[in-house]
Amino acid sequence: MLDKLYEEISLRKETPKEGSYTNYLFDKGLDKILKKVGEETTEVVIAAKNNDQELISEVSDLTYHLLVLLVEKNIPLSAIQAELDGRAGKLSTTRDRKEIDKL
Repeated sequence: MLDKLYEEISLRKETPKEGSYTNYLFDKGLDKILKKVGEETTEVVIAAKNNDQELISEVSDLTYHLLVLLVEKNIPLSAIQAELDGRAGKLSTTRDRKEIDKL
């Protein structure tokens, strides 16, 4: 599903459609896309304190905006998959992630 959505977003960037929200984001540029990612991230945090359906909706919105960001930066979804694959099975401790202690 993510692959399909990524491809649709890429296609929209290549062949703009008038009135498209996706094209609106691309037209406004990276700063607008980053602002939306930040807003949606905050909404996910708030939704997590509420009901599950709200969380599902907000995570979906965040996922969409993250894919728009990847397309804008010309980062293929396969690069994310490769990064996650490289992390799979690795043992990590809190000592490896000192920033966790700061939370």
